[in-house]
Amino acid sequence: MKTFKVITLQVVENDDLKDIEIVDGLIINKEDQKGTWLLEGCMRKEYYDFFRDAQQSAEDIEVQVVISHPENDPAAFMTRISCIKTMDLHLSVLFEGKLKKMRNEYAELLLDDLVEKGFEGSGLVQEFKDKMRSKPRLAATSKTTN
Repeated sequence: MKTFKVITLQVVENDDLKDIEIVDGLIINKEDQKGTWLLEGCMRKEYYDFFRDAQQSAEDIEVQVVISHPENDPAAFMTRISCIKTMDLHLSVLFEGKLKKMRNEYAELLLDDLVEKGFEGSGLVQEFKDKMRSKPRLAATSKTTN
């Protein structure tokens, strides 16, 4: 198994991203034959209803996490909530799932996003270069494959 620190956590909702402010997080690649990952996020209790409702719906939840370093591209996972635990000051949410994509498609997602926003020509090229440096978060839903 390999363990990594979670830097940011986002939930994909209807092609939009919901930022989840985490206090701490851990992700584990179980390296099993099923390709299973475990993700635990420790966050403020205000997210309890959101995650409880998601758990009760029994639907897959797409999450994006930045692992280890803030400058890394987000990795997309299809998950289910295994457990929600309340603590004195925080909430722990345990997800179990699979990596949604193996190949990094950030550049393609960014380009699609910029074209949708109306950029073209040299303006598109400059905006693309700027955004590739700053790495804004993008919903990975439109381009990823299982």
